[in-house]
Amino acid sequence: MTNVTPQGAAARLTMPALKPERPFFSSGPTAKFNGWSASNLKTEALGRSHRSAVGKARLKYAIDLTRELLGVPDDYLVGIMPGSDTGALECAMWTMLGARPATVAAWESFGNVWIQDAVKQLKLKDLTVLDAGYGEIPDLASIPQDNDVVFTWNGTTSGARIENTDWLAADRSGITINDATSAVFAQEMDWAKLDATTFSWQKVMGSEAQHGMLILSPKAVARIESYDPEWPLPKLFRLKKGDKINQGIFVGETINTPSMLATEDYILALEWAKSIGGRQAMFDRADANAKIMTDWIENTPWLRNMVPNPAQRTNTGVCFVFQGEYYDGLSPEDQAAVPKTIAGMLDKLDVGYDFNGYRDAPPSLRVWCGGTVEQEDLRRLIPWIEWAYAEIQK
Repeated sequence: MTNVTPQGAAARLTMPALKPERPFFSSGPTAKFNGWSASNLKTEALGRSHRSAVGKARLKYAIDLTRELLGVPDDYLVGIMPGSDTGALECAMWTMLGARPATVAAWESFGNVWIQDAVKQLKLKDLTVLDAGYGEIPDLASIPQDNDVVFTWNGTTSGARIENTDWLAADRSGITINDATSAVFAQEMDWAKLDATTFSWQKVMGSEAQHGMLILSPKAVARIESYDPEWPLPKLFRLKKGDKINQGIFVGETINTPSMLATEDYILALEWAKSIGGRQAMFDRADANAKIMTDWIENTPWLRNMVPNPAQRTNTGVCFVFQGEYYDGLSPEDQAAVPKTIAGMLDKLDVGYDFNGYRDAPPSLRVWCGGTVEQEDLRRLIPWIEWAYAEIQK
């Protein structure tokens, strides 16, 4: 593989001959699995009420498959929520926070949304904000074990993930609310230390958007049943019937009307994941994909991983920035244009779609490496990025 020189004069690279067969590198919604076809979707529940026997059965099947594939403990609840991961995460915050001191930890765009929720919307009285810049992880060990904590397992827009859960004591009195949307199905969850875990179908499984999952521990259920927050709860966040958790939500009786077509798409992805070996196979695929990208970045002098600590680098949305003599000599505006230009060039050539860095992140490229992406497509993408970078230096 030829690397572009980082010097002022661009190397003359020949346009690569091979394009990725599946040029889908978006970090959400992500690529469908190889072999996906709409003709394989079950249609019996379409056009039917989600409250019908067939509708509820399919929703429960999606819940049951999720539990099985993720290894969720039997005494945890798994429910389908409206509003994707955002709806599920904010439901957890709105229904459980405020009972005791809380810490919200963030190190990228979406984690900072949860900070704004806690500060400006919930106006939590005893709140600690713990944040870090893109590519960094704050000192999580400093969080008191008595505090409730909201954190993002894997930074969707920075590519930084937590190394482990050693900073969470097994007997901590506070609850943990975990945004795992770009981690679950790619990284193992430490369920014993997680009280409310959320994710969306559109991330690692490559399914259709707008539905999220909320996984609650017995400790989270006890908090919900024993605590009524001081702020109003919209209908979409109401998890209780009277003083008890609404068990129906966790067997397919959703709060509002779900898309049965999206549900069937999620089921199809879950069945595919099960057929290839379950979550461990998904972990292995993501690890292998990320290694292709991170090895290339490490061996390319004009690139660097946004995350300096290798132990904190994601295996899903790998984020990388430019460096070197040519790039460093550009104005800030021209530097910001580099990744956008490369992504635009390769989009027009049907080489790679939607892999420019997140709009609020430092100028960067972000290539999704989750388990629905094929290794060969990543190998084919790399020389095209090298070629495009050489082209813009001419």
